[in-house]
Amino acid sequence: MSHEPQPSLSDDSAATMAAPAGGYSLWAELRNAIRGTGADYTRIPLRRAVFLLAVPMVLELVLESTFAVVDIYFVAKLGSSAVATVGLTESYLFLLYSIAMGLAMGITALVARRIGEGRREEAAVTAVQALWIALLASVPFAVAGIVWARDLLALMGADAWTLEHGSRYMQWMLGGNAVIMLLFVINAIFRGAGDAAVAMRVLWVANGLNIVLDPILIFGFGPIPAMGIEGAAIATNIGRGAGVLMQLWILFRGGQHIRVLTSQLVWRGTILWHIVRTSLGGVGQMIVAMTSWIFLMRILASIGSEAVAGATIAIRIMMFTMMPAWGMSNAAATLVGQNLGAEQPDRAEASVWRIGWYNMAYLVVVSVLFFLLPDRLVGLFSEDPAVVAVGAQWLRILSYSFFVYGWWMVAVQAFNGAGDTVTPTRINLVFFWLIQIPLAWLLALQMGWEATGVFWAVFVSETSVGLFTLWLFSRGGWKTMKV
Repeated sequence: MSHEPQPSLSDDSAATMAAPAGGYSLWAELRNAIRGTGADYTRIPLRRAVFLLAVPMVLELVLESTFAVVDIYFVAKLGSSAVATVGLTESYLFLLYSIAMGLAMGITALVARRIGEGRREEAAVTAVQALWIALLASVPFAVAGIVWARDLLALMGADAWTLEHGSRYMQWMLGGNAVIMLLFVINAIFRGAGDAAVAMRVLWVANGLNIVLDPILIFGFGPIPAMGIEGAAIATNIGRGAGVLMQLWILFRGGQHIRVLTSQLVWRGTILWHIVRTSLGGVGQMIVAMTSWIFLMRILASIGSEAVAGATIAIRIMMFTMMPAWGMSNAAATLVGQNLGAEQPDRAEASVWRIGWYNMAYLVVVSVLFFLLPDRLVGLFSEDPAVVAVGAQWLRILSYSFFVYGWWMVAVQAFNGAGDTVTPTRINLVFFWLIQIPLAWLLALQMGWEATGVFWAVFVSETSVGLFTLWLFSRGGWKTMKV
């Protein structure tokens, strides 16, 4: 396979590489980060590389989490059972997310490594094979959601209202899951290539459209009838579908670092299988984590709809506040992959430690807010005292160890960016399946702690996994990975 030559850098990118650290103002660098540059992230100063990648990734995920919060805000107007419908449906969507996110981990690692090696044509071919995998993986979820939505909700212990009104929501969400798969995978391609600003703009469009359509379709507007909770699902599908169309247009038109040609739209079994093998560890680690959440939701469902609703609101708030940290951690994955490809392991490690300190500082501030204002935060989304009490309790318990998440996220993404997706899978298997689930069952149902027991089990397991993962990263075995 022939290799495309490195594209020339745009003027602003070349200047960024050449300029001394103090030669550019913050606003100029912020403009470059949002607009996107052709900068070589293996050569420019590390602080600048982190900034140029992290800013668009943080903004991308902030808007993603903003939609999640806005969505649950409008759905909560329909009652606690409607919120529980979203929570129970997301328990199944988490299985889909685990595949999409695991595949995204492998794709980011492979594309970043090829870009770091200067093999851009192979990066584009890899991207095409990822699209085939995403489409194939979406089929069984679509069939299950369309045909067995009511049965799946009943299996999770849904109440009568959810079974009657929530099945259409699940049919839309699972039936249209291909747009979720493609959104994850194509943005992973852009991130791995270093086109983080493109991924940011795509989610701005997708989630901005979601936010606008949510109240219109849920409550009705003019000639548009009120569709209730089903309207929330339709809004999500329209918004994300528009995002996917935008992604494909940019991918084939060409970003700063990667472009797919129509001649590359062929099935390459060897490369496809290599992607699958590289992604299996990522899929595994996400399935372990997500199925653990399903078991926790099943335990909460046996306690009552208020417990499920409170937990669902709390997790949305947590997602919203964690997204900046996830954005910075995603930047670490790209920097690790590209710098290992360029045979600069020390620079790869330095980027992880730098981002880890940023994450910790940010999440310490979030922890203070969770500890001081949990009732007010949850009360923004529900007026039900029982729901508020459950959600506030979880936020306060999380506040005791939230800063550890910063280190855990960046360490995991370092492994994933290096292509070592198996190690985090083994870690998750022990801490989530062998510790978190049994401990939650014991504390909540056997010892009578109910929802409180679930939350303390999450605290114990996820604090432990964060500290252990960081220790394992510090040993440096990930530097020797070949992908």
